[in-house]
Amino acid sequence: MSTLSPEKQRQAAHGSPGKVKTALASAAGTCVENYDFVAYGTAAALYFGKVFFPGSDPVAGTLLAFATLAVGFLMRPLGGAIGGFLGDKYGRKPVLVGALLVMGIATVLIGCLPTYEQVGPLAPVLLVAIRMVQGLAFGAEWGGAVMMTYEHAPWKRRGFYAAIPQAGNPTGITLANIAFLASAGLQNDWSWRLPFLFSSVLIVVGLVVRAKLSESPEFERVKAAGAIEKNPLLTVVRNDWRNVLRVISLRIVESCAYYVTATFLLSYISQSNAANRPVALLGIVIASLTAIPVTLLAGHLTDRIGRRKLYLAACILAVLFGFPMFLLSNTGNPVLIVLVFVVGIGIIHATFTGTQGAWFAELFRTNTRTSGASIGYQLAASISGFAPFLAVLLASVFGWAGGASLYVLIALIGLTGVLVTRETWGPKQKAEVDAILNGGAPENGAAAEDLRAGEATRAR
Repeated sequence: MSTLSPEKQRQAAHGSPGKVKTALASAAGTCVENYDFVAYGTAAALYFGKVFFPGSDPVAGTLLAFATLAVGFLMRPLGGAIGGFLGDKYGRKPVLVGALLVMGIATVLIGCLPTYEQVGPLAPVLLVAIRMVQGLAFGAEWGGAVMMTYEHAPWKRRGFYAAIPQAGNPTGITLANIAFLASAGLQNDWSWRLPFLFSSVLIVVGLVVRAKLSESPEFERVKAAGAIEKNPLLTVVRNDWRNVLRVISLRIVESCAYYVTATFLLSYISQSNAANRPVALLGIVIASLTAIPVTLLAGHLTDRIGRRKLYLAACILAVLFGFPMFLLSNTGNPVLIVLVFVVGIGIIHATFTGTQGAWFAELFRTNTRTSGASIGYQLAASISGFAPFLAVLLASVFGWAGGASLYVLIALIGLTGVLVTRETWGPKQKAEVDAILNGGAPENGAAAEDLRAGEATRAR
């Protein structure tokens, strides 16, 4: 029976000394990243169809605006691949700082863009180019932030700690929608420019916080052991491609469901009755505020009952919610409209995000973890970017039932993903970790292998 070093045993039991600071810094960064990315989605739903594609009819203009939204998503796998590769080879911290800086500059530039009325076709060209840069930066961000927090955390609380940067997602979403609510009364371009320009304040805060982080202790041990993969991206694709596919299926339900709700449904409600636009925006804000504690609660629950069970429950709820959410929205009742967003974003989506961090990390080894989780996560995101576009197309043919059917379909894809993905934190793993913390570790235990991946090396 093998044993861990005293230093590693302390890390396993209590986490690193900087675990809380790391988690909060990662959350600050994901907050900024999501503010920037969601600001674009909101502007695409409410303004960009007229501002950058004025020659189109309303439906075509919305489709084109959502198409530029999708361009950013298409770039995210490339960003995930680059960020994952650099994170596994050179460290998590440099990727976090660089991604945030690039994302922030791109977002501020969107706020400065000339409109179609001012420069003609050059305006949408510039919009698409900056959107591509946004997608690259956002793709590089997630894996480093979540994996860094996960690797600093105590082993028996990794679900909760990995959920903390995930809680930065609804925080950023909340701030973005508050910014649009605050500027909605302006009767000129400042109604959409100000939220993008405000991002500069958040960027400075995020960079200052992230610059003070210490590197992941597990990455440092892998580096000291000489176990850094020469090409971590190629290694994970060759050896762990099944887990990459599982991450894609699990991520699709979360991401697509969110964008159908927060982007397409917002546009659908606004076009059905313009008077309900502020109600829908308020609903997203309330839902995002609700999602912050729900995300943390979901992470905590995964440490107690496992990752798989909670994700399964959320997928089933999503299947059941697809049609009712449109039926409730069609009533025009402000309370019911807000309730739809609270359930869709504040409960279903938050449960997904609160569970993902630890579950996805535990499917891969430390020396390929960022690459594996990032590429699967961002490939799914690139598919999800087309969800609002597809929902608009389906709704133009089948009415609201088209959007509802798409939501149910993606929930079923997620349900399938849960059924084919192993539990990584069940009774067996807990018992093995207890044995590790008590001074010994089963040589061939599955949990021991997963959780001691920073010390273990793959025969090469």
